[in-house]
Amino acid sequence: MSFIDQFQLTVPLIQAPMAGISTPLLAASVSEAGGLGSIGVGATDAAGARAMIQELRSHTARAFNVNLFVHCRAKADPGREAAWLASLAPVFAEFDAKPPTTLRTIYKSFADDPDMLAMLLEVAPPVVSFHFGLPSADAISALHARGVFLMATATSLEEARAIKAAGIDAIVAQGIEAGGHRGIFDPTSPDDALGTFVLTRLLVRETGLPIIAAGGIMDGAGIAAALNLGAVAAQLGTAFIACPESAADEGYRTALRGPGAYHTTLTSLISGRPARALANRFTALSDQLGGRLPPDYPIAYDAGKILHTRARAKGDDGFGAQWAGQGAPLIREMPAAQLVQILRKELQTSLA
Repeated sequence: MSFIDQFQLTVPLIQAPMAGISTPLLAASVSEAGGLGSIGVGATDAAGARAMIQELRSHTARAFNVNLFVHCRAKADPGREAAWLASLAPVFAEFDAKPPTTLRTIYKSFADDPDMLAMLLEVAPPVVSFHFGLPSADAISALHARGVFLMATATSLEEARAIKAAGIDAIVAQGIEAGGHRGIFDPTSPDDALGTFVLTRLLVRETGLPIIAAGGIMDGAGIAAALNLGAVAAQLGTAFIACPESAADEGYRTALRGPGAYHTTLTSLISGRPARALANRFTALSDQLGGRLPPDYPIAYDAGKILHTRARAKGDDGFGAQWAGQGAPLIREMPAAQLVQILRKELQTSLA
């Protein structure tokens, strides 16, 4: 059975699981329209994830994807964290605020969260996907035993081979164009920064697994190009941020319409891991910070979120985590179901 048939998709489309942006309603709307909707639960705990899955299921009986972060445990470094906060102090001062005295590890990795695994085994979502790495062999076996289809993100052939060896069912080939956090397993290792189509074709040829192309794809022509390279589907994230069902705030939506959309930037400053965002005041801090490295992910994200809160309270949205891919200028503002319908028509035209 093909990937499309297995999930009864009428369009070979996966809506990317943007943590904090992809709501259960957005995911359900995509699934109802014939794609595979997704939610990201890496920024919540097992109880929060359970509530999101329950809400999603209240809107649709169709298949959906639940995405988890499997990052290495952050290494606390009080000296490095204090230096980072000191470097951000002048920015906080612009908003009559001071940085926090300490930073927290705000997100728990799925690899260190037995409660999340237990919840997933109980509710058995149709699809579970992994970002930043892979869980244990026992977790993979347990999820498979519950009939869960598993996917994982690869940014390189080496990562794809590790995914295949682990017994994962499909690979999301994330090109350098993609918005949000880069799925690279080890952010300290060299990154070949392969583009979506090069990576997709490479993984199709070398792995033998179903490949989902991700990064910079915004319309039906892009989906068609991915399929012509051998992908079974395309994953789109930025394309759905402007949908009314997403959780993007007005500052984020306004920034998507602005010049920053034409100059997305890959930066580690916001969270401690490389991620592609709209060009804004936060991404522009690299020169001011003099090349200083932020603390480990997600410790650095604690500072980033607090700075955004302080700035936003003073009317400045320029320090938000405004994740977006290089295709951001092609974004369209409309309900998710309508967007899926348009993508289907564009795809049919491109493949005719």
